[in-house]
Amino acid sequence: MRPRRPRPLLRPALLALLLAVPTAAVPAPATAAPSGSSLAAGCDPVDPAACLLPFPSDLYTVADPTTDTGIRVHIERSAMPENIFGSNVDPTEWNRNDGFSPGSMLLTRVPGLDPVASGIAPATDIGRSLAPDAPIVLVDTRTGERHPYWAELDANAADDPDRQALIIRPARNLKENTRYAVGLRDLRTATGTPIPAPEVFDTLRAGTPPADPALHRRWEYAQRAVNSLAEAGVDPAGLYLAWDFTVASERGLTERIRHLRDEAFGRLGALAPVVTIDKVTDYPTDQDPDIRRQVEGSVLVPSYLDTPLGPPGSRLHYGPDGLPEQRDLNTQVAKFYCNIPRSATATAPARPALYGHGLLGSPTEIDSRKLKQYAHESNTMLCATPWIGMATGDIPNVVYSLGDFSQFGSIPDRTQQGFLNVLYLGRAMIHVRNGLTTRSAFRDSAGKPLSRSGSGQLAYLGNSQGGILGGALCAVATDLTRCSLGVPAANYSTLLDRSVDFDQFHPVFHNAYPDPIDRQLCLALAQMLWDRGEANGYLHHLTSDPLPGTPAKRVIMIEAFGDHQVANVATEVQARTIGARLRTPALAAGRSPDVVPFWDIPPVPARPYAGSVLVPVDSGSPAPPAGNTPPRDGLDPHGHPANSPQIRAMIARFLDTGELVDTCAGSPCTAPTG
Repeated sequence: MRPRRPRPLLRPALLALLLAVPTAAVPAPATAAPSGSSLAAGCDPVDPAACLLPFPSDLYTVADPTTDTGIRVHIERSAMPENIFGSNVDPTEWNRNDGFSPGSMLLTRVPGLDPVASGIAPATDIGRSLAPDAPIVLVDTRTGERHPYWAELDANAADDPDRQALIIRPARNLKENTRYAVGLRDLRTATGTPIPAPEVFDTLRAGTPPADPALHRRWEYAQRAVNSLAEAGVDPAGLYLAWDFTVASERGLTERIRHLRDEAFGRLGALAPVVTIDKVTDYPTDQDPDIRRQVEGSVLVPSYLDTPLGPPGSRLHYGPDGLPEQRDLNTQVAKFYCNIPRSATATAPARPALYGHGLLGSPTEIDSRKLKQYAHESNTMLCATPWIGMATGDIPNVVYSLGDFSQFGSIPDRTQQGFLNVLYLGRAMIHVRNGLTTRSAFRDSAGKPLSRSGSGQLAYLGNSQGGILGGALCAVATDLTRCSLGVPAANYSTLLDRSVDFDQFHPVFHNAYPDPIDRQLCLALAQMLWDRGEANGYLHHLTSDPLPGTPAKRVIMIEAFGDHQVANVATEVQARTIGARLRTPALAAGRSPDVVPFWDIPPVPARPYAGSVLVPVDSGSPAPPAGNTPPRDGLDPHGHPANSPQIRAMIARFLDTGELVDTCAGSPCTAPTG
C-alpha cells in the first residue's frame, strides 16, 4: 500500500516553514556509522560522507527475474536523504526501477582531492577521460570499452570542502541494460601528494572475504567491480575506490508511456479525439500582420492519473500488472490554442505543428512575436497544450517537491500524461475525416481548410523546456517524423546547477536539504524518475533503434552558445547520444574554451544533409564556466536564435524536407540580441 501523501492544504504551511528556516541554523548531518552497523542500516561503508555514496551502485539492488536487467532497485528509506523536518525520502517510486539512469551523475567524496593536480578530465577536455592513464575510469563491463565523461567538484560547496562531492558526468548517455564499473586511481591533493585508499576499501579489494560478516555482500560487489576493471587493464593495486552499477533497460525506462499511449490510441482506433471549440478570434492585418486567426479549444484524453481530472500532485494509477491503468474512466480536458498564420490559404494550407512551451509556462507562448513571425514565414499552424507536470499550474507542486522529494515522482508522472495529451492533440490536428480541419474554425469563408491534414503532415517544434521534454515526446510520437528542438538538453540533473532558472527555487531546496552532498544525491535520484518524463530516458530511441510501433525521427537541435538557462554541455551530451552531426563552421575561432570544441560530434559531411544535426548559434555572449554553476556574464543568449530569420528559415526547411540547408552563408551561425 502506498504511503499517504501530504494533504494539499498542508503545503502552504510547509513552504512557509522551508522559506523561513535560515540555512546556517541547520546542523550539519552526521556522517555514516561504522562499517558494520552502517551496512546493516542500508548504507555503503566505503564512503562515510553519506549513506548512499558512492552512487549509483548495484549494492542498492536485489535480484528480480521479472525485469529485463534481472535486478530491481531496492533502497531502504533510512538510507535516503533526510530533509530538515526529519523525513527521509520515500523510496517506493525509485524501487520500481530495474536499474539506474542512463545519464546519471556518479557521486562520491574524496577528501583533499584536487582535480587539476590529479589530471581529471574537465568539461573543457572530455577527450582526456579516455587517456590510458586517466585517474577516473568508466568501463562497460560487457565489452571492456571505456566510456567518456567529465568530472568536477561541486562548485556550490566550495566553501565547505568536507561536504564537497566529486561529480562524474557521462559525456554520452550510458547504454541501457548494461553494467558499468567505475575506478578511481592516482588521486592527489593540491600539493601533489597521493591520496591513499580508504581503509574499508583496502579490506574490500582483498582476495579473501573480510572477517566482519556484515561486509561480505559489499565485498562481493567490490570484487566484481575490481575484476571488471582489471579485465579492462586497470591495476587493482592502484585503485582508490571501485564500484559498479547497472543502467535501466529500455522496457524499464519507456514501458509506462508506451503502454498508456498504445492503450489510449488503441481505444481511439480510426476515430479522431473528441474536440470542443471554445473561442475563435479573427485578427485584421493592422492588428496582427502574422496571424489571421486564433482558435481555442479542448481535447478529451483518457487519464491515467490517480485522481479525477489529475490536478498537480497526482500520480499515475497502476493496475495489477504494474502498468498505468485508467481509473474509473478518468479523463483529461486538455486546453489548446492554435494560431493560423496569415500566409495560410485554401491553395497553400499551413503545415500543422505541435509546439512545446518553456519552463513551467503555458501554451499561449505561441503568441510571442518570434513564434508568430515563424508561423507566418514558414506557413505553419502552431498548436499547443500545457506540458502538465511542468506547466504554470504545477509551480506549487514543483516547489513543494523540492522541499520533500518523496513527492517528486508526481512531476514525471503528470508529464507522461502530458505527453499523451499532446499526442492526442496532434492526432486531432491531422485526422482527415473528423479532425480540426473539418471544423469551420479551421476553414476560410468558402469552407476550404487552412491547414493540411493526413499522414506525414505533422511536425514538432519546441523551445527550452519544450526542447527538453520534446526529445521524449518525439521519441514516442507515432504521427510525426521531424522535430525541431530549440535550446534543448539532456538531462535535468545536469542542468539545474548550471541554470539561472533554478535561482528562484534555491531557497526552498537549500533550506529543506542543507547538506550539499544530500542535494547532489537528490538530483541524482530525481533523474531516475525524470527519465520517464524528459528526453534523457528516450535518447537511444529518438533517431535510431526506434521504440516498438514508433517511427525513427530526424531532429534539428539549436544551441545558444553561452546559454544562461540550458547548459551547452548538456545540449552536446544529447547530440552525441542521438548521433547528431555538427553544422560547421560551428563557432568563430577562439570562441570556445574547449581543447576540442564539440568533442566527438562529427561534422555534417555535405549540405543539404538528410539527418539529425546540431546547429550552434552565437550572439556574442561569453563562454559558460566549466563548473556546475550558471553563466551570468553578458546577455543571456537563450532566446536569441529565434531572433534570426536565417535560423527560422533553416528550421522551417528542415521540418518540411528533413534536410539541413545552409542559411548562414557558409559562416558560423549568429543571431541578433534583440
